[in-house]
Amino acid sequence: MAFVPPGAGYDRAITVFSPDGKLFQVQYAQEAVKRGLTALGIKVNEGAVLAAEKRVRSKLVEEVSIEKIFQVDGHIGATASGLIADARVLIDHARIEAQINRLRYDEPMSVQSLAKKIGDIQQLYTQHGGVRPFGARLLIAGVDNKGPQLYETDPSGVVAAYKCQAIGGGAQNVTEYLERNYDEKATLEGTIRLALESLRLVVEGELDAEKVEMAIIPAKTTQFEKLSTADIEKYVKQIGKSSAKPAKE
Repeated sequence: MAFVPPGAGYDRAITVFSPDGKLFQVQYAQEAVKRGLTALGIKVNEGAVLAAEKRVRSKLVEEVSIEKIFQVDGHIGATASGLIADARVLIDHARIEAQINRLRYDEPMSVQSLAKKIGDIQQLYTQHGGVRPFGARLLIAGVDNKGPQLYETDPSGVVAAYKCQAIGGGAQNVTEYLERNYDEKATLEGTIRLALESLRLVVEGELDAEKVEMAIIPAKTTQFEKLSTADIEKYVKQIGKSSAKPAKE
C-alpha cells in the first residue's frame, strides 16, 4: 500500500476539510465551470432572456445535437457552463421536480423553489464519500406569480438570485459589460440585443447566429420560447458585426 502523508487526504476525499476549512474537490468543480463556454441570463420587467455561446467542433457533428439551453417546464428554462454532461443530469432532476409539483399541487412550480431543489442536490454531492460534486453551474430563468426570475446554482450548492449574471470562461468580461449597460426597464427585444452584445466580447471571431443559442420567457405569455437561427440572425444584424463595444441604449 502506498504511503499517504498525514493531512494529504483532504485533497482526495470530498468529505475531508483542509486545515484552512476548504473542500478542494468543490473548488476543482468550480474551476471546471470557469473552463466552460460562456452563458448568461438577464431578467427585466418584460421577461427573461437566456443566451449561451455555442461551438461546433467538427463539420461532421449534427448541430441540433449541441444544446446549451434547456426547457425545464412551460415557464422555466435553464442554461449551463462547465461539464454539460453533469448539467444534463441536473436538468433532468429539475424537470422531474417541476412535474411532481404540477401533479401534487396542480400549479406550476416557482422558479425560486426549483432553484433551491437543484441547489440541494448539488450540496448533497459535496458531503458523501464515493461521489464527486457536479462540475456545472446553472442559470435558471422563468416567469412565475412573482414576475420574471433569475437564479444561479453553484457546484457547492449555493443558490442566489440575480438581475443578470454570466457564467463560464468569459464571465468576468461579460459581467462587467452587463453592469455598465443593464436596465431593468428595457424592452425584451432590447434585452436580447444586450445579451448578444455581451456575448460578442467572448465569442471566437465575428458574432453570428451559428455561435449563439438563445431563449426567452416573456412576462406576457410566461411561456419558454427558444429563438430560431433566423431570429437570432435578425438581432445580430441589428447590432452589427463591428468589434467595437456598442453604447448603451
